[in-house]
Amino acid sequence: MFGISGAEFLVVLLVAVLVIPARHWPDVAKFLARVVKFVRGVIWRITDASEKIKEQIEREAPIDDLIKTTTDDILSEISEPIKKLGKKSSVKKSGRGKK
Repeated sequence: MFGISGAEFLVVLLVAVLVIPARHWPDVAKFLARVVKFVRGVIWRITDASEKIKEQIEREAPIDDLIKTTTDDILSEISEPIKKLGKKSSVKKSGRGKK
């Protein structure tokens, strides 16, 4: 937990028991409860936001695939006539040189 081993945590707890007077322990417990509640709330918000981001990415992935396949199809259909035109013009050029 936070890079603290069990023995180190016990030492911190023992020092806290010795330093903090008994009459302040209820206030310390309330403060710690508020801190834990706040940290849990932050963790829930982060988890919720990360889940929303993950869902958004999963929704966009099929759209990206659709865009890519559509773009590839269109480019291949456009490039085929261009290749054919290139072959015809090279045949004409080579035919002129032989005459």
